[in-house]
Amino acid sequence: MLVDQVKIFVKAGDGGKGCIAFRREKYIPRGGPSGGDGGRGSDVVIKAIRNIYTLLDLRYQQHYYAPKGGNGLGSDMHGRSGKNIEIKVPLGTTIRESDSPLMLADLIKEGQQYVAAKGGRGGKGNKHFASSKNRAPKFAQPGECGEEKWLVLELKLLADVAMVGFPNAGKSTLVSRVSNAKPKIADYPFTTLFPNLGVVPTGEFESFVIADIPGIIKDAHVGKGLGLRFLKHIERSKLLLYVLDLSALKSINIFEEFEALKNEIHFYNPALTQKPHIIAANKIDIPGAVQIFEEQRQYFKRKGLDIYPISAATGEGIKTLVYQIKSGLDNQKKGID
Repeated sequence: MLVDQVKIFVKAGDGGKGCIAFRREKYIPRGGPSGGDGGRGSDVVIKAIRNIYTLLDLRYQQHYYAPKGGNGLGSDMHGRSGKNIEIKVPLGTTIRESDSPLMLADLIKEGQQYVAAKGGRGGKGNKHFASSKNRAPKFAQPGECGEEKWLVLELKLLADVAMVGFPNAGKSTLVSRVSNAKPKIADYPFTTLFPNLGVVPTGEFESFVIADIPGIIKDAHVGKGLGLRFLKHIERSKLLLYVLDLSALKSINIFEEFEALKNEIHFYNPALTQKPHIIAANKIDIPGAVQIFEEQRQYFKRKGLDIYPISAATGEGIKTLVYQIKSGLDNQKKGID
C-alpha cells in the first residue's frame, strides 16, 4: 500500500541543566565554583534512503521524541549530549510545517537529510558566573527547550515517465507489459487506486522508470473520481505518456479525450502541460479500433502531434512506443549536457 502523505509530531531533546558545585579539595581553600555545563539536546533528523517506497510506517508512529541532554556535574564535568534520532523516508519526500504551505526540504538524493527539530543548548554551570564581586555564585542556567512542531511529509515519486489517462484506458496492462511490475488489472474503472512503479529495460545496463498514475476523469479538479491528488507524482517526471482509449464501444473523439486530460492537468499545475510528452492510442486490437484511429488521427496531425497506436494486451506497437520514449529521454539528457 502506497502511503504518500503523513502528519507527524517531532520534539527535539531539551538541553541539560547547568550544575551548581564547588571544589572541596585538601590544600585548596576556597576552591571556587566548579559546576559543569549541561549537555546539548539531541536533534530529530529526517533522512532519505533507498529501498523504502512508502510513508506507511510513519502513519502508525506519528510522535517522535529525541533524548534530552545530560545535566552538568561537579569538577567541571559537562553533561552528555543527546544522541540524534533519524526518521527514514523514501527518496522524493518533501517536508513542510502543518500550518504553512512553504516547503522546508525536498529530499531527492540518497543520504540527504534535514534537521526537522534542533535540540536545546545545555545550560551553563555556575563556574561561568564567577566574578570579582561574586566569587561563589549559587546559580546556573537551565537547559534550553528543544524545538517541537507538527510536520507534513509528502512523497512525490521519482519516475522518468508518468502515464496519465482516463480510467480503464489500459495503463496498468501497459506497465505490466513493458516491465516486471504486477499492478492490479481488471475490466472496470478505477482499478488502480495508488501509483505503481515499473522499471523498463531498454538495453544492456540501460532502463527507465515508468509510473502508472490512477485514472483521472473530466472535472477531477472539482473532486470527481479520485480527484487530482495523485497528480503530484508526475511533477518530477521528465516525460508524460498520455494513454488514450480506442475502445470502439466508446465512440469518443480521442483528441477531445487528450484535450480533457491536458485540461485537468492544467488545473492542477499549468507548468506540467509544458513537459515533453508522447501520445499512445491503446486497444488497437479491438475490432473497429483501427478505423477509429485512422479517422481521428487527423485531429492530431493538424496540431502537429504524433500519436502511436498500441495494444497493451497483445504487445502490438509496444516496441515502437518504448523506443520513442527512450529517444525522448535521451534527447533531454543531451539538452542538459
